[in-house]
Amino acid sequence: MRPSERAAKATRPPPQEARGAVANSARVFRYDSGAVGPVVSCEIAEEIPVEIAFDGAPFAVMMATPLDLEDFAIGFALTEGAVRSLDDIRHVEIDLKSRQARIDITLTPEAMRAHFARKRALSGRTGCGVCGVEDLQHLPSAPRVRPSAPIPPAAIGAAVAALPAAQTLNERTRAAHAAAWAGRDGAVRILREDVGRHNALDKLIGAVLREGADASDGFVLITSRCSFEMVVKTAIFGARTLVAVSAPTTLALETARATGVELIAIARADHALAFDFHHAESGSAT
Repeated sequence: MRPSERAAKATRPPPQEARGAVANSARVFRYDSGAVGPVVSCEIAEEIPVEIAFDGAPFAVMMATPLDLEDFAIGFALTEGAVRSLDDIRHVEIDLKSRQARIDITLTPEAMRAHFARKRALSGRTGCGVCGVEDLQHLPSAPRVRPSAPIPPAAIGAAVAALPAAQTLNERTRAAHAAAWAGRDGAVRILREDVGRHNALDKLIGAVLREGADASDGFVLITSRCSFEMVVKTAIFGARTLVAVSAPTTLALETARATGVELIAIARADHALAFDFHHAESGSAT
């Protein structure tokens, strides 16, 4: 079945999928003030190697959470430049085993030719965004996003406030990053989680593409720090606004300026900082 023919998953993953992303509980001891406390149970987030192939040819091995892997495949293919749209993907086949997974993405002939023209070897850490790049000239880049109306501050605050309740996996394991898609009203419409922050964003992008939503009709919200790869992925996706609960790096600010992405960081329910690179250079933010 073509990815575009499949319905997008709900904001919160179904219980059976959430269970698949959590390993058996571990026995741990409370360790407070130097004293060893009683035994308690702690759920552990699953992390497995996920091989990604295009038309059977291996392309990358990423460490990821075995959850929403079709979304991951689609988002990864887009942000890695293998495809330009969902229409370039004919089929996604997932072979999920207990300790590993393999994703084979079948592209259209035109997309496959373009992909092989720019193929690069990539061996990932936990969602590493630049592992395998051989020199600085091959760092990922992105086009400028289309201008759109700014997101109201109240909408950003509402989305940030709603985020914790939607993070099912992190609530259970305290080990997962989240990436969310929110509307201009601040409602969190889609959320994806993974032990890798890049993976979480790729999963979100794949889910939004399958939903058929307009990238400019909302904003991306991430729970991690805002590095330049997160800005690049957002720009490739086509969203104008990226909101992060943590701070950006200098290269993230430069990339946001170059791509036209509005970068809002250190976001809380009652306040956030909108970064402009010119101001950031002098040590202030608006």
